Amino acid sequence: MKRRGIFSSLTPPVGMLMAIHLPFLRLFLALLLIFPVAAQEEKMSFGLPGAESAGGKAKSTATLVSEVYSIAAGKPFTVALRLGHPEGWHSYYQNSGGIEQGLKIEWVLPEGFSAGPIQWPAPKVEVGLLENQSFYFSGSPVFMVEITPPATLAKDSVAEIKASATWQICKTGQCLDEAGSFTLSLPVKDSAEVDASQTALFEAARTTAPIKADGWEFKATNDGANVLLTVTPASGCTLPDGVDFIPAAPFLASVSEGSTVKKEGDSWVFTLKRKTKDIIDTPIEQGKDVAGILIASSPFDAKSGCHAVLVPATVIERAPAKPLSIAALLPILGGMFAGGLILNLMPCVFPVIGLKIMGFVQQSGEDKKKIVLHGIAFTVGVLVSFWVLSGVLFALRSAAGPGQEVGWGYQLQNPWTVLVLMLLMFVLGLSMYGLFEIGASATGVGGKLQSKQGVSGSFFSGILATVVATPCSAPFLGAAIGTAITLPPVQFFAAFTAMALGLALPYLILSIFPKLVDLLPRPGAWMESFKQAMSFLLFATAGFLLWVYAGQIGLENTLNVVFGLTAIAIAAWVFGRWFTPIRTSRAKGVAVLVTLIFAAAGLKLTMPPEKSALTWEKWSDARVNELLEEGKPVFVDFTAQWCATCQLNKKRAYPKEVADLMKARGVVTLKADKTNPDPAIEKKLGELGRTAIPVNVLYVPGREPIITQELFGADYMKELITKEVPLKDGEKAP
Repeated sequence: MKRRGIFSSLTPPVGMLMAIHLPFLRLFLALLLIFPVAAQEEKMSFGLPGAESAGGKAKSTATLVSEVYSIAAGKPFTVALRLGHPEGWHSYYQNSGGIEQGLKIEWVLPEGFSAGPIQWPAPKVEVGLLENQSFYFSGSPVFMVEITPPATLAKDSVAEIKASATWQICKTGQCLDEAGSFTLSLPVKDSAEVDASQTALFEAARTTAPIKADGWEFKATNDGANVLLTVTPASGCTLPDGVDFIPAAPFLASVSEGSTVKKEGDSWVFTLKRKTKDIIDTPIEQGKDVAGILIASSPFDAKSGCHAVLVPATVIERAPAKPLSIAALLPILGGMFAGGLILNLMPCVFPVIGLKIMGFVQQSGEDKKKIVLHGIAFTVGVLVSFWVLSGVLFALRSAAGPGQEVGWGYQLQNPWTVLVLMLLMFVLGLSMYGLFEIGASATGVGGKLQSKQGVSGSFFSGILATVVATPCSAPFLGAAIGTAITLPPVQFFAAFTAMALGLALPYLILSIFPKLVDLLPRPGAWMESFKQAMSFLLFATAGFLLWVYAGQIGLENTLNVVFGLTAIAIAAWVFGRWFTPIRTSRAKGVAVLVTLIFAAAGLKLTMPPEKSALTWEKWSDARVNELLEEGKPVFVDFTAQWCATCQLNKKRAYPKEVADLMKARGVVTLKADKTNPDPAIEKKLGELGRTAIPVNVLYVPGREPIITQELFGADYMKELITKEVPLKDGEKAP
């Protein structure tokens, strides 16, 4: 059944007006769905004009039943939550297809018991209210869950199974949040006894449930903006026409929402489009595996008659590198070649070019063929060294596990990788600007190798030239290397060969025409200026990586990184200022010690922080009142990015033990962020008798708000929560 559009019955002028303002109306409707009305008699529901008020009539029926009357130690058994939807209303699959919320169950089980995942029925599919796909359940769906008791379960005891469930039901124009609490008391006996009164319910649920894909093969790979899911059915099974894939996570689109499927041999390839934002432009987290349900109107297997097949979680692997066309490859080769040429202008390379060529001439006794032979040997040395370096890089790329990428874009998804790259660019930038020197000793070694006789000396000089040039490579080769690293093997090594030829070309040309050495500009101050100018490219790259890193670790943690980079800059300055040949051994020793102290402090500050165990909701006065009415304690942090004391409190006050204590006592944490002006927050601070932040407030139902001291740590928080927040029912004090 295809749902009619909500504007299909409007008169043409009104319909045209609605079409013009459709994006705004989508946002309006989405906001209504984000803030659904609780399904309670005393609260009225929201909806489109003319929508029926729920007023209690929309409340679902929910029952938790067990397939067995009694249970046995170590023997799994199945329970089921059955929802009865009001007429015209429906609930949702774990991935609703939009912003609606599917069923969630939290279990409170006896010690040693475990609960499996929800065994989802196959949902129905149709176009939702906001023109997105909707995966939903109507009527009376049954959600089965397998419970496993421990093998040491005592006979003749009673196991109490408790569950708290939340779900959302919707109809055109309105959504309601619903919840239920359930308890099953099951006696423990020698063997489990089936409850005959529930047999029909469970048999019907299993008959219509998606079957496990025994014998089926699944493979998922990245394909640019899409994910390719290759499905090979088991023997005797096939994919009928009109098959759809219902993803279990919202970052993938179903076939009916724009993804495609085609047959390739005995397999079917689903090209699943990635969804990066939902209907209100909120970013969607991208998953690392593909899971869901294949559904079709005709059966996959004539014997079983099944119309739905479970797709197990399949890791999204790296797709084989695709070769570029000649037109696309040439700019990359050109960029690598030009980058290699520019490396010759670096102060650690350029001054020795003429010396190398004159050395070739002296060793060859003016024999042109021998001079050229030395130039070729030097070039081969450069090529071999680049092939070794690129081979190591290629091996690292090949060794990356499933779901990992080494390419420039994918590597930036890992905060540790971003941190290392950022520090590398920053430190190299400081070196190129002149705070300290990298490569000076290697240049000296080049002078010693210059005296080495024979073609082998020229070969090893080529290797050394690559080593000396490496610290200078980052400003010019980052983009080209980032692209080349994703190429297939032949094009990959061709790109790095082009870079090696760029570095070696001046030596090769000058060995063929030694008199051109006289035309080279003399080394001088211009080279130092050029090097310093190039440092700003590195600082810009470090700044970009800092921006990426801040997005990964959270803006509230970025201040530490800024202080850490400052400490590392101080370490570089101390090292460059005092660890020099003219300083005494004592001064050098002190310089090294101070450098290590500041560098270690900087590294510690810049490291990715541990992920907070607390989830902070956005504050509103209405939300505080709502939670208090439900009997839940609330902790509110009035904060801002520019408040240094606020950030210090966050670092010190909420370690894992505090977070666990707050969760155990049922404390809901809210954040009132006044980084930008917010009249509601200012008004609330005034009511609390405060004008400046930080302000942290603990609300306990039935009591006056408790305002904490301005600066506090973990011990203070543990004492506050333990003393002021009462124990939950059944909880024992530590």
